[in-house]
Amino acid sequence: MPISLGKNNDYSLPLGNSDGPGDYGRNPKYSPSNYFDSTASDEGFLNKLQHYSEKVDTFLGTVGAPIQPYLPVLGRSLIVATFFEDGFRIFSQWEDQVSYIWSFRGFPRFITVLFLALNIVLMYVGSISVITHKKLIAGVGSLLFVVVSQALMYGLFFNFSFFVRNLSVIGGLLMVVSDAFVHDRRLLSLPGLPLMEDKDSSKYFQLAGRVLMILLFLAYAMNERFTFGTSFGITIGLISCILVVIGYKARLSAAVLVIILLYRNLTSNQYWNFDSSNPIYDFLKYEHFQILSIIGGLLLVVNSGAGALSIDEKKKIY
Repeated sequence: MPISLGKNNDYSLPLGNSDGPGDYGRNPKYSPSNYFDSTASDEGFLNKLQHYSEKVDTFLGTVGAPIQPYLPVLGRSLIVATFFEDGFRIFSQWEDQVSYIWSFRGFPRFITVLFLALNIVLMYVGSISVITHKKLIAGVGSLLFVVVSQALMYGLFFNFSFFVRNLSVIGGLLMVVSDAFVHDRRLLSLPGLPLMEDKDSSKYFQLAGRVLMILLFLAYAMNERFTFGTSFGITIGLISCILVVIGYKARLSAAVLVIILLYRNLTSNQYWNFDSSNPIYDFLKYEHFQILSIIGGLLLVVNSGAGALSIDEKKKIY
């Protein structure tokens, strides 16, 4: 802070002058009372902001209470929605898919047919495993294999848009894996005893899942045409993304992202308005179901919270 260079300097500090209280005391602009009033005002604003966010969180919890028991199965169903759609698309466009990989990508026809058939089986078996909460590790592993192998076979591994979308889908699958680890630990724990401190890998999968899921929204934000309305929505969405990643007010922030993505999906990806023979139809349908998958992963955050590696969890301890 600046030191007084003269008696009339507005920015002076007391120098221990015995003749008076010093310029700091004579200048009401920099008086201690005003300093503490300003600090109290800032703290008051933050307290009010936290108070209102807690009221909104409580309100959403009350409104969503009837559907909360169904959120886990709804979230898992939406996560695998894109795999159901992709499996049906490959089956219904079999010759086109075989021709593309065989003729354009240069893979042998036998390998192409085997790959596509295996993909259909793994997508449906893995998706059913995730929805029914049975053999989750094997089911999620099957779906991860499909994501990576398709990127390689179709030559889309270095396509930024495809890459980001699939990373977000993988984030949702990691949330399912973390849920499976917690479920398995509960089965192994002794009845009547609380679970020991969480030292397993589930918290790391939850953190990685949260980070990957929000990549899709960030990609949309970078490609959005900025207007006043879109700028406001993007700002709210980006703040919510940050809060989901660090795990502060994670349930409320994830719910906000669900609303934003659902609105965007219904307004921007209206594939039903196009004929199925139109190339735009397939593109919008693919994007529509991928966003549904991200919404499913966010619903798991709304249901169970951010997990051990989060500010929300640390606040419970301290």
